[in-house]
Amino acid sequence: MSTTALPLPAPVKDAATAARLGRRRKRADRMVRLLSLAATGIGLAFLASILATLFVKGFGAMDLSVLTEVTRPPGSNGGLLNAIVGSLIQVALATVIGTPVGMLVGTYLAEYAKGSGFGEVVRFVSDILLSAPSILIGLFVYQLLVLPFGGFSGWAGVAALSIIIIPIVVRTTEDMLSLIPNTLREAVIGLGAPKWKMIVMVCWKAATSGIITGVLLGIARIAGETAPLLFTSLGNNAWSTDLSQPMPSLPITIYSYAGSPFQDWIELAWAGALLITLAVLLLNIAARSLLRSGK
Repeated sequence: MSTTALPLPAPVKDAATAARLGRRRKRADRMVRLLSLAATGIGLAFLASILATLFVKGFGAMDLSVLTEVTRPPGSNGGLLNAIVGSLIQVALATVIGTPVGMLVGTYLAEYAKGSGFGEVVRFVSDILLSAPSILIGLFVYQLLVLPFGGFSGWAGVAALSIIIIPIVVRTTEDMLSLIPNTLREAVIGLGAPKWKMIVMVCWKAATSGIITGVLLGIARIAGETAPLLFTSLGNNAWSTDLSQPMPSLPITIYSYAGSPFQDWIELAWAGALLITLAVLLLNIAARSLLRSGK
């Protein structure tokens, strides 16, 4: 005796229940949207007030002497030339040292260390350095280079800034190389090219814009660092380009002058803060432009 399966009854839609649930979802959506807009508005208001204060006070204190005169005693109409040059020297050397190291480590993690335990350890340490407070890096370099050599120096500041920029370049290089399709690698290897040549001439070239973006973001990060320089290069109120001696820098000068009782020094601190802000802003704009052009 054959039996045929009876069709299951379809669920009956209750119009009243559906309407009630729809109204509840719309109320929840409107509430979340309003809360999100309110949080965004509060954040933008705080940011706008900070930037407005910085630009008003910074531009009010900005004149030609800020860029052409060295720091001087109060009331002497000094400038920030020695601090600007000291910052440029330390940031440039830190970038030159940290960028190749970060690129090589990021390349190792992306191309050689997949599934490797040692690679996971290296990635973990890099992530810790990326999120570590900069003052800890300054203390580490203080114990490593300042105490054993008997004094503060520009080289110690360069070392601290290099350690800060390395994990940023590592993360960016690894991420950019990981985005390159494996079919491109297989095609190059299939033509007989060795792996190192495939990495240098194909992968690095394809990821150039992303890697440069990471370097620019790293420069923007270390350009305003104060805590590590307090324990390493310390600062100097005179003109100095000797890296074996304490070296002036813009963040240290701002830190020292902002709490000063002298009005002209406070105005110089505002001018220096504006210079750093504009430099970081330009670097971020350049980084975003490069990233978009590489897509």
